[in-house]
Amino acid sequence: MFEEASLRPIFMQIADWVEDEIMKKNLKEGDQVPSTNQFALQFQINPATAGKGINLLVEEGILYKKRGIGMFVNEGAFNVIQTKRRRKFETDYITVLVEEAKKIGIDKSELIKMIKEAE
Repeated sequence: MFEEASLRPIFMQIADWVEDEIMKKNLKEGDQVPSTNQFALQFQINPATAGKGINLLVEEGILYKKRGIGMFVNEGAFNVIQTKRRRKFETDYITVLVEEAKKIGIDKSELIKMIKEAE
């Protein structure tokens, strides 16, 4: 699951994995997420690294902590992740796609046609 060769730090890969599980509805609002120790054991990483990824999601309002019990999926987490990922998609893909299309002379209608054909 976690790729040491990846350019993304392991703690971010953990956060991405939890987000993916929420987006796939494998984790739902109110569900408990694996503990940092469970992550550490399963993926042979330092618990502090796992904690950093989980705490990132707490800061974003995706997870919340029940003292002495663990971390849980927050209400509205799916929408928070979806909004965040839509913004990232627009910035990382759509903006770049449109700029490149302009550079090589592809107009809007041709670009839309290409997208529809790729579906």
